[in-house]
Amino acid sequence: MSDTAPAPVDPAVIEALRAVSTATITTQLMDRGLRNTFLEGPRQLNPATPRMVGPAFTLRYIPAREDVDVLAVFKDYDHPQRRAVEQTPPGAVLVIDARGQTRAASLGHILATRLRERGAAGVVTDGAVRDMAGFAALDLPAFAAGAAPTTNLAKHHAVDLQQPIACGEVGVYPGDIIVGDHDGVVCVPRHLAAEVARAGVEQERLEDFVLARIEEGRPLRGTYPPDEATLREYRERG
Repeated sequence: MSDTAPAPVDPAVIEALRAVSTATITTQLMDRGLRNTFLEGPRQLNPATPRMVGPAFTLRYIPAREDVDVLAVFKDYDHPQRRAVEQTPPGAVLVIDARGQTRAASLGHILATRLRERGAAGVVTDGAVRDMAGFAALDLPAFAAGAAPTTNLAKHHAVDLQQPIACGEVGVYPGDIIVGDHDGVVCVPRHLAAEVARAGVEQERLEDFVLARIEEGRPLRGTYPPDEATLREYRERG
């Protein structure tokens, strides 16, 4: 586990990203040369929860081994999985590297509820969760690649906290900004978060203007993407 914590992110940046869709964010990241930022697999478990935004707190699993990962492990309060839940800071997102394995759960409803009570911004795994009925009603943004009734010990061995991980085939570093909505989850490199937030807000303002013109019956040509005349009209309308 890393001994150094990244500097806090400006709350204004978090709030700006909360208003920007993952679709817009991926476009902004691609404009900066980053194409592999969308986490393949995780989907929103409760569509009623708000957009998820927060710095990543990471947990890594390796394949379980029968002589190590026995049910008695659940009695250990200091098990890395439990420590991850207890150490994820308020406002952060617990991001779990489950290697895309969905035959056993990464965590269950009780642990996710504890994350909610500690003020976490959400949880993401490229594996499965158990107790799906609880997740479907839980007022914590949660994203997973599936559901499985089997305990994590059947397939997963928790090893590292706060180290770089792979989640959904995307490299996630502790402190990167994780954004999730109905389309899925995107990882924003921490050093790009502020400029992506600013540019994303402006992109969505312009797209709202363009959408209104399309709804008026304008053709795509000249409107989407906007040509200079449309951009001038946008600027003049403030």
